[in-house]
Amino acid sequence: METPEITEKKIVLGITHGDFNGISYEIILKMLRDPRIIEIFTPVLYGSSKIVSYYRKALDMGEISFQNIRRAEHANPKKLNIINCFEEEVKIETGKLASRAGELAFLSLEMATKDLLSGQIDVMVTAPINKKNIQSDRFDFPGHTEYLAQQARTEDYLMMMVGEKIRIGFVTGHVPVNKLVITKALVARKIATLNQSLINDFNILKPKIAVLGVNPHAGDNGLIGEEETQQIIPAIENAKNSGMLVFGPYSADGFFGSGNYTKFDGILAMYHDQGMIPFKLISFDEGANYTAGLPFVRTSPAHGTAFDIAGKNLASPDSIANAAYLAIDIFKNRELNKQIRENPLRFGKPQPVSGNDQLDIEGDEDVSELYDNDQV
Repeated sequence: METPEITEKKIVLGITHGDFNGISYEIILKMLRDPRIIEIFTPVLYGSSKIVSYYRKALDMGEISFQNIRRAEHANPKKLNIINCFEEEVKIETGKLASRAGELAFLSLEMATKDLLSGQIDVMVTAPINKKNIQSDRFDFPGHTEYLAQQARTEDYLMMMVGEKIRIGFVTGHVPVNKLVITKALVARKIATLNQSLINDFNILKPKIAVLGVNPHAGDNGLIGEEETQQIIPAIENAKNSGMLVFGPYSADGFFGSGNYTKFDGILAMYHDQGMIPFKLISFDEGANYTAGLPFVRTSPAHGTAFDIAGKNLASPDSIANAAYLAIDIFKNRELNKQIRENPLRFGKPQPVSGNDQLDIEGDEDVSELYDNDQV
């Protein structure tokens, strides 16, 4: 049976402006410099037309046209649309930490999130922020991932880094290593969220998931820590019993060093640097961050504010462009899956979408022996 054509509409993509003293405006404008990208989505930037004008001149990008709008629903599909989050003049000091830049980065995020929740925009890409200057008297800002989970009122979320060759989710996010708490319930929830995201967001019908240990040598059967035997392995067994294809725990060094990560559709790391270091070694330039488990789609580039190169016209737009493409792909996948659930007979029998379907993962169980990321 042939799959019916899916009616597509041009997606409205909201972009927060991040820290305007970093590389945010540079990478946003460089991404939108190619006129073909406007054919893919309608961009709505939550920021300042004055700052856009400053960077457009500084970067010699006079060919980029934009219009100011008050509401996202008024966006022109053929131009960069700007919702001015503030009217004041601001002092731009590229590469410098400024409290006002942090305040306005949060204001941009607030306004874009509100429009995302109300359906004014379809997806959101968040430009890099600096966690130090975005803190306020109202609350401690934990990071985009945690903030958006709070706004969505869900605990079943997952920070995920996505590259062409690798997808890594994290049990814990922005937590100091001396405060890490790995429990069976937490690992089980993150496995389930990762599995569901791979199915619904990436169209992988039978995803194969690798789970890393937290101790050296994945605990070495309890000799170097008991988290694996008492928390992680029971969570893996529960996932297997519920029908998921979950394997591990693997020792992170051997797992990535041997290339075994290429045999899985998704990987679950226990803490930030355990997964972030190999991810950035593999996919630094083209990787993107995605917050799985939310009722809306949010992505971001895989790098931070890069103050060291801000204002020097050296920043690459590849990561933010891939974040935009990823957001659009996930949005379309969700729409397709929604239509399939509503009318399964119309679409026929679905076919698995996975590059790992023919691999004998069971035979690899012993393989475990073998920029600044402020924005996520």
